[in-house]
Amino acid sequence: MFNKAKPSGPGQNRPTALPIPPLPDLPSAGRSASAPQPAYSPSPSPLAASRGLSTLSSDLQFEGTISGAGDLQVDGSIKGDVRVGRLIVGETGAIEGNVAADYVEVRGRVVGGVVGKQVKLVSTAYVDGDISAEQLSIDIGAYFQGRVLQSRREAPAPTPAPAPAPAPVAVAAAPRPVEPAPVITPDLSIPSEPARSAL
Repeated sequence: MFNKAKPSGPGQNRPTALPIPPLPDLPSAGRSASAPQPAYSPSPSPLAASRGLSTLSSDLQFEGTISGAGDLQVDGSIKGDVRVGRLIVGETGAIEGNVAADYVEVRGRVVGGVVGKQVKLVSTAYVDGDISAEQLSIDIGAYFQGRVLQSRREAPAPTPAPAPAPAPVAVAAAPRPVEPAPVITPDLSIPSEPARSAL
């Protein structure tokens, strides 16, 4: 009833389903190493490979505080403080506010304080504010106006040595009161003439 006659000849056109191409960032099992690659294949940054990278594109402006544990690339402009895990300020990026992250790379403009374990100013960077970092790298050509405070890694607290067992304490009698030392004042008076005896 529902059976259709199938075309039997090689000359007849038969519609075939085209395979759906895989997403560019997902590996495909059917694609071999010798298959041609697409013309544009952006290489992911090391940040994108490690965690999800959020991007504020160049045509966006943001006012307010941004905080989180992830990675952020700023190509637009932010008026407010930024506190993230890792931060890249792109060449078109601008931040007016304080910045805090474990890793900070500035290629654009930051007006405000920068705090991080590792801070890198690339040759196109413009930073007007203080930088506090364990490691700081400034490329030739970068503009920096402010102070640098090198923070130190916190050393692990030394484990206290076990205290020796206390020695038995002898009970002593009440302490004797200390007597003040006698004060000797020299007699500096000039003796008068000795008395003459009558003989």
